[in-house]
Amino acid sequence: MVSSFQVNRSSIRNTRLAEHERRDLVAGEVRFSIDHFALTSNNVTYAVAGDMLDYWGFFPTDLPWGHVPAMGYGDVVESSNPDIASGMRCFGFFPMADEHILTAEATETGLRDIGTHRAEHAPVYRQFADVAHDPAYARDREAQVALLRGLFMTGWLAEDLLFDNDNFGAEATLITSASSKTSIAMAWTVHQRGGSSVGLTSEGNRAFVEALGCYSEVLAYDEITALDPARRTVVVDMAGNGRLLAAVHNHFGGALAYSMAIGGSHWESFGDRPKMAGPAPVFFFAPGQIEKRNADWGSGEPMRRVAQAFDSFVEFTDEWLDVQTDTGPNALVEAWNGLVDGTVTPATGLMRSLTRP
Repeated sequence: MVSSFQVNRSSIRNTRLAEHERRDLVAGEVRFSIDHFALTSNNVTYAVAGDMLDYWGFFPTDLPWGHVPAMGYGDVVESSNPDIASGMRCFGFFPMADEHILTAEATETGLRDIGTHRAEHAPVYRQFADVAHDPAYARDREAQVALLRGLFMTGWLAEDLLFDNDNFGAEATLITSASSKTSIAMAWTVHQRGGSSVGLTSEGNRAFVEALGCYSEVLAYDEITALDPARRTVVVDMAGNGRLLAAVHNHFGGALAYSMAIGGSHWESFGDRPKMAGPAPVFFFAPGQIEKRNADWGSGEPMRRVAQAFDSFVEFTDEWLDVQTDTGPNALVEAWNGLVDGTVTPATGLMRSLTRP
């Protein structure tokens, strides 16, 4: 039997472990045994924005259920594609399951999902990278890569978009949900460039965020009015909380130079759109910035720069990231519920697996 963790698309606290018979491959397909995958607040965002951004379309299943994509590792254990051999270990987006079958095309660095249901998805989401072609690969760093690489790329590219536009004339970058790992990645990147960032977080996470040292200033959510309303500022919204974002917009008004929407860590308020002053929020699409920089710098250069910066970021996270690994459906349900309920501490990195020992 094949097991997969599924989330009710209209009520993400409602989950189930589904099982179905293992099937034979057809021509062109490969079978992955999924080893382990990372769970962060990004996965909750994928569920909340699943219809809007078609995350549910990555690994379709019967309604009302959906597979939330997760970044992790899998091994090709069977192949009916003559260009792809068994034994390849890959990093990429997988369903939260113990195995995954896809229609594959070999690439120079691994393989690509070419299923018809993936045709409209950005190429970066369909790649499975063979670790044998990654000179920086280290087996003992797999957890950090799974937990951090995708969100670091988002944070790095979001900062790069601001930098590419001279920060829209702003002096400071205000980042909500400052304790989230994507926010930390962006603040770290701003800091590396010598810029100024302000982190907004809960009072309970304030000490953790301040101790990171990558934010120029850290404030609790109820301290927004302490910010200088005349200081030209951009806001990067990782929380997805409409009321919070409106408070920021209405505080700065015309001094708000740009509003970037990325995450949904405050998922229960996602989609709230109270009346707000200033510029309309613009959703950040990371593949679009990759495409822009491929044109600016040459194909592959943006990802090379991301990889170079990521190595330094991982060293930074060694100081505070607590990786917790567990196996089995109960551990996975507990991790998912913790993320949905907001009880997972920001220093925790959750790695889970459904593969039977």
